Parts: sequence; C-alpha cells; structure tokens
Amino acid sequence: MDARGVVCWRAADVHTHSSLVLYQWHNHTAAGMFGTPCPGHPAKELGIRIPRPLGHGPSRFIPEKETIQVGKEDATMHTLFAESFATLGRLDNVTLVMVFHPQYLESFLKTQHYLLQMDGPLPLHYRHYIGIMAAARHQCSYLVNLHVNDFLHVGGDPKWLNGLENAPQKLQNLGELNKMLAHRPWLITKEHIEQLLKTEENSWSLAELIHAVVLLTHYHSLASFTFGCGISPEIDCEGGHTFRPPSVSNYYICDITNGYHGVDEIHASQAGSIPSTESVCEVEALMEKMKQLQECRDEEEASQEEMATRFEREKRESMFVCSSEDEESAATRDVSRHFEDTSYGYKDFSRHGMHVPTFRVQDYSWEDHGYSLVNRLYPDVGQLLDEKFHIAYNLTYNTMAMHKDVDTSMLRRAIWNYIHCMFGIRYDDYDYGEINQLLDRSFKVYIKTVVCTPEKTTKRMYDSFWRQFEHSEKVHVNLLLVEARMQAELLYALRAITRYMT
Repeated sequence: MDARGVVCWRAADVHTHSSLVLYQWHNHTAAGMFGTPCPGHPAKELGIRIPRPLGHGPSRFIPEKETIQVGKEDATMHTLFAESFATLGRLDNVTLVMVFHPQYLESFLKTQHYLLQMDGPLPLHYRHYIGIMAAARHQCSYLVNLHVNDFLHVGGDPKWLNGLENAPQKLQNLGELNKMLAHRPWLITKEHIEQLLKTEENSWSLAELIHAVVLLTHYHSLASFTFGCGISPEIDCEGGHTFRPPSVSNYYICDITNGYHGVDEIHASQAGSIPSTESVCEVEALMEKMKQLQECRDEEEASQEEMATRFEREKRESMFVCSSEDEESAATRDVSRHFEDTSYGYKDFSRHGMHVPTFRVQDYSWEDHGYSLVNRLYPDVGQLLDEKFHIAYNLTYNTMAMHKDVDTSMLRRAIWNYIHCMFGIRYDDYDYGEINQLLDRSFKVYIKTVVCTPEKTTKRMYDSFWRQFEHSEKVHVNLLLVEARMQAELLYALRAITRYMT
C-alpha cells in the first residue's frame, strides 16, 4: 500500500506477466474491494475505510464499454500492456486510451522510456521534476501527481515539491523557458539560451539543455492529450477515488465497477449511439469537399503570392477562434507551486499590434535541422522523435466514420498544418485555403483549445466535432495534435539553440 492506503504495485517487485495479472486483479476483480462492499463483506464491521473509483473507465469522454478492455486485448496490445507495466510500474489510463493505436503507442512508450530511464545527460530525479514543471504549466494534476510519485521513488528531495523556489537554482532558471515553450514559443531567442548556458555555477550544458527541452515539450503535449481525451485519474491517484458511499439506489457499487451503470445511463448511451441524419450528412459533406479539393489541385495551382496571402489570412483568422466556454481558469495552489508567474498564458501572436515574423519551414525544419541537432547532442533521441512524428503524421486505416477505403492524407495534413499555422509556422508548398474547407468551426475550437489551453477542454467540445466518427478516430486526432504541437515547440527552441551555436 502507499501512503494513501490504496493498493499499488511496482514492476520491480514482480515478473512482467504476473504483474499484468496483478494489475487485472487490482483494476477489475478487486472492484468489490475498492468499492462499497457487496452483501456479506465484513469491511464495515472492521471499521476499514475503503475507496471506490470516482470515474468509469480510463476516459471521462469515452464510454467505458467502448474502450479496449484489459483481458480482451489482442496479442500485440497485450505485449504493449506488459511493456508499459514493466516500464512505468503501472498500466496507466493514458496507455489504455492510446492503445486504440498500437503502432503509435509502441513508439510513444519507447521514446518516453528512453527520456526518463535510459542513459542521458540529466539525473533521473531532474527528469521527473522537469516533467512536473511542464505538466504544471497546464494545471495537469494527473501528470503532476504521477511524476511526484516517480520523483520520490528515484530519490528526489521531498522539499523540492513544496515549490519551485525550493528546487536548485539551475532548475529555477529553466522556469522562463518552460513558460515560453508552453504558451508563446515564438518569443524564444538565442539570448534566452545564452542565459541558461552561461550562468556560471548554475549553467546548463548543451546536452543537458536539449534533454530538458525535449522533456518539457513532451509533457506540454502530453498534457494536451490528457485533457483532449478526458483522461481520468487512476483509483490510487488523487482525484481518482472517494471514501463517500455512492448515492445509488437498487444496486450495489460492485455492480457499477463491473460495468452495470443503471437503466437511465444505458438508455442515454443507446440514444447517443443512434446516428443522426445531420451527422451522417456531415461525414458525406466532408468527403465531397475532399474530392472537390483534389480535383482543383489537379486542375490548377495557386501562385506563391496567393499561397502566402492565404497563410496570413488563416493565421489571422485563427486568432479569433475561441469557445463560448472560454474563460480564465485559476491554477490551484497544489499545482501552481511547481512553476512561477501563474498569470502567464497563451496569447495570440498578432494581437495588440505585436508582430512576429512567420517561421518558414523552408528556412528551418525538423528534417533538415532539428533532427540532426538533437541526435548530435542527445544520441538516438532524434531518431526516436522522428519515428514518432512520422507514425502520427502518416497513421491511417483508410476509414472515415462508416466509410472504408478512403484516402485521408489531405485531412490529416490540414489538421497538422493548421496547428503549425496557429504557431506562425508556414509550409510554402501548402495551400492554406484548404483548411477552411476541411475544418469546421467546432473542430477548430477543439483543436485550438487542446493545443493552446488544454486545461479548458470540455466534454461538450469533444462531443461537438465529428459527431459520427468513432472514438478511436477522435483519439487519432489527438495524436496529431500532440505531435504537431511538440514539433512546433521544438522548432522554435532548436532554432534558438542553433542561432546561439552559430
């Protein structure tokens, strides 16, 4: 048991396959134990306070019955679950949602394992503390809590967790870069890099800084995935359990944890699964637009001047994409103590007359510049990131909702390029007029919220776009958002490092 009195397992204690069995017991068979006892259980008589899960399944946005159930996965997924448990010491809810896309999950886990546990410039406790700093910028208590536990497990000083001001000055100095990377990466200059590298006794080496930058961007984008997919805390984490008895009549909580949620919820989920004519038409209309755009591409090509104009128009219009639910959310003290300047957040880069030059990928790209810089200073990581970017960008099952044998490359490219456009990044060979044709307003609101202010993502936003698409397709969208955002942040940071080096 951990300090909260909740059973938890560490992979180091048991063999991988038996660990998985233990996890399944912990998460499923033990449901009666972790909930209000079923008739005949003596826990109440013994005076034991027993937690029960607050949520149903790994995501608040995806019905539990539509996720991939542990114990019912195929051989590939089983191997990934086992590897995840062996690596992380737990089978977390991020993994249980990402497993919709096993090829990506395998690359993600491999990269994360390398960043956190393999040989590298930074000590282990620094890596987890940087993860905490990055996740805290988006008030992502789910990731903060996971890494607080890991930080302590690898020997981190508990005093650092009382606030960033209690951490070493070297980590405090990283706060400014963390802040800009998370919210306004276009402001990063070579002077910011120089400040970190030339601060006498608390200076960073180039290799350490590359490691830190990759960790920061990894956890900023993972916070986007966590909020974008509505990831629920696990039962042994803060916010994942309660000791209050359930306010449910006629059946016991052990029924709920075993998948029975009552008549009203069953009726609601059945009603939600009936395809509406409007949402079916939405899919057909999107496919028709893709077909028309392909025909236009084949017939004529816009001039470079027109392409530049369309980019600037899309960049300008992206400033005004915001949700009616958009409001300032204050960081809780528990999370905000891990970073400074809590009022600093995302700002559109052309607001208030402030002009930031467009970042042209033709001048500085991941493939031609960033990849080699990372690989040179932190061997193998450039290769791992490159593989992960490519898998996310090219991943397809050639389906759209109920349609099969569909070429979705145009749609995937529009999503990726829209995210980079919001960050001021331009591809000279892309016609940005396609974005308005393919991404409707509700989808743009969701994308911008998940990428720029993920802590403000709501279930209503998730439900309002692509209403007839599968949940696995919406998770697929989130993989594109995660990787496009991470690459955008990396491009700004790595360009500044390159400029410092030259």
